[in-house]
Amino acid sequence: MASSLSPAELAQAFRYATDWFAVYVEEVNALNVYPVPDGDTGTNMHLTLQSVRRELDLADTSKMSEVARAISYGSLLGARGNSGVITSQLLKGFAETIKDAVSLSPGLLVQALEEGTRMGYKAVMKPVEGTILTVSRGVAEGAREALEQGVDSLEGVLQGALLKGRAASERTPELLPVLKQAGVVDAGGVGLLRFFEGLEGFLKGLPLPEPPKVERYAQTAFEEEEFGYCTEFLMEGVSEPIEKIREAVASFGDSLLVVGAEGYVKGHIHTNDPDGLLASVARYGRMIRTKVEDMSQQHTEILSMAGAADEPPPPTGLVVVANGWGLVKAFRGFGARVVAGGQTANPSVQDILDAIRSLPNPEIIVLPNNSNVVMSARQAANLVEGKTVHVIPTRTMGQGLAASVAYQPERPASELLGEMEEASKRATTLEVTRASRSVDIGGVSVSEGQPIGLRDEKLVLAADNPENALFNLVSLATQEGESEILTIFHGAAVAKEALDALTARLAQAFPALSLEVHPGGPDLYDYLAVLE
Repeated sequence: MASSLSPAELAQAFRYATDWFAVYVEEVNALNVYPVPDGDTGTNMHLTLQSVRRELDLADTSKMSEVARAISYGSLLGARGNSGVITSQLLKGFAETIKDAVSLSPGLLVQALEEGTRMGYKAVMKPVEGTILTVSRGVAEGAREALEQGVDSLEGVLQGALLKGRAASERTPELLPVLKQAGVVDAGGVGLLRFFEGLEGFLKGLPLPEPPKVERYAQTAFEEEEFGYCTEFLMEGVSEPIEKIREAVASFGDSLLVVGAEGYVKGHIHTNDPDGLLASVARYGRMIRTKVEDMSQQHTEILSMAGAADEPPPPTGLVVVANGWGLVKAFRGFGARVVAGGQTANPSVQDILDAIRSLPNPEIIVLPNNSNVVMSARQAANLVEGKTVHVIPTRTMGQGLAASVAYQPERPASELLGEMEEASKRATTLEVTRASRSVDIGGVSVSEGQPIGLRDEKLVLAADNPENALFNLVSLATQEGESEILTIFHGAAVAKEALDALTARLAQAFPALSLEVHPGGPDLYDYLAVLE
């Protein structure tokens, strides 16, 4: 029985608990009906925990302060969905409690669980009982009771925490009518219990369990209807109080969470106006990540999955790496499983491996969509057992989009690979972002913060504004070959007036081009355009 954990041992326990949680992702997804039945609670909590693991891998785990920062910082930056953001605050409270300690003792574990619960309730504008918060409070109370009864081991404290946490989970349908209607307990609460079971499994030296078979999806208890958009943002360089930002976005919808640390602010809200919301908050800092999910579409997909659960999967699945909610939506429209990542936010080998394993298809095609991700994709492919994995080395989002158009899941990979790779080579990717420093590259001189234009990852020009940068990129690219279609994805910070003027200018200058414009471009970019 363990009386304490060193910082390095605690880091390893968190890694193991993340692997333990991964076993139950689909189980938790299948329970998800609150606040909307979109079936992603398990996925969002797992992505949040994976972000913690990545920070732990970079930290000096001989120091508790570094382990605590990795837990708090990693969970904030990686938080996904309502459940993920709340989980990040539970972990923030945990981390704040242990950061100055030499080791984690049973008494300190109890304090950390209690502070985590306090932070979780504080983060939610209108806390609702019958959710992950209720289970978190049960966990903390059970841990305290075990300690007061004389338990002197970490295993004993966790056993008491899980006992009362499970009892709280069983009560959630009585506290939240929608759970009772669906005949399930709260998904986030179950996810939290699975994580603590993983910590207990680490202490006891238990092997990872086998994934449970999902017999039914609770989402089938609800008819198709409009649920709006689950909208998230992550900003840096924020100086305004979180309360001011929370007030500024409160009118856009519900399920509102706005949290922050170290100059970063993470927001989550369910809204019918994601574009307006993102444009409103963009004034408070530098937007570095956004995500918009159509919850109605997610619910429809869950209903389809439930109906097709016993049917054999098509021969070929598709995994792509992408960010920017409009791009992610486009890739999902082509039938891809999306791994979050892009420039400055490359996914790990484990992230890609998890996505490959999550698909039922016997063959998988992976599109890295970034030159820095190609090697990680190949490493992940080599680690997969029981599937045949092919990596098409797409180096830009534009190449990935062009390749995805040719994807058809019912065809074998042997027929698709050549067509998809050829399609990717016909696409030209044009990107407009801001220079991170003053520099002279290849005869192009740029100043820090100046709009710059890249063609297929290569810097080709600088401009006085993003719209001129994109117009000039299109001008240069069309001079060198025939193109028929120009698809533009714009960022949240782009003003409608500037966008309208740009599209009118492009339509007049290039009448032969078929022009498509979509919101939700990649994080850190004003524009991403694809010429085909």
